Amino acid sequence: MMRFAIAGTVVFLMVAMVGIGGAAAPDILPVAERNVVKLGEPAPDFQLRDLNGRLVTLSDLRGKVVLLNFWATWCGPCRVEMPAMEQLYRTFSRKDFEILAVSTDAQGVAITRPFQQENHLTFPILHDADYRVGLTYGARSLPMTFMVDRQGVVRHQIFGARDWGASEAQQLVQMLMKS
Repeated sequence: MMRFAIAGTVVFLMVAMVGIGGAAAPDILPVAERNVVKLGEPAPDFQLRDLNGRLVTLSDLRGKVVLLNFWATWCGPCRVEMPAMEQLYRTFSRKDFEILAVSTDAQGVAITRPFQQENHLTFPILHDADYRVGLTYGARSLPMTFMVDRQGVVRHQIFGARDWGASEAQQLVQMLMKS
């Protein structure tokens, strides 16, 4: 009898939760698959502000290879990979290569500027405090990196921290520059 009462309560709560949002059950399930960038497709364009409040637009970087990295200051693996990203950034010319480090920190500049200064980072740090761009790209874990070729097409999706100073990372950028 107790099992039926618990099962009935669970079903009731599930129905109530669906009703609260006004969505039917079929509308809830595909959320995880919405707005997920697929390899070989154009990178969704966006505009975000940098540390100085200037708007940066992805499409303005067409013609360059772009390393688009979603991160946060509270994310340990993110913090670990940043110095190597800086090393990679200094290896290539701004004419051919750009890094956009998209911070998901809700505190924005107040927390990312000290981090940037402390780590001597020179690549652009953008702010996506409400995580709209991150969700558009399907970045559901941090760090997550997308490599965008000169034509604005997503060529690689990389989960987790990487050693961006390694020769393999340089080779990846060089390969994308040739395409």
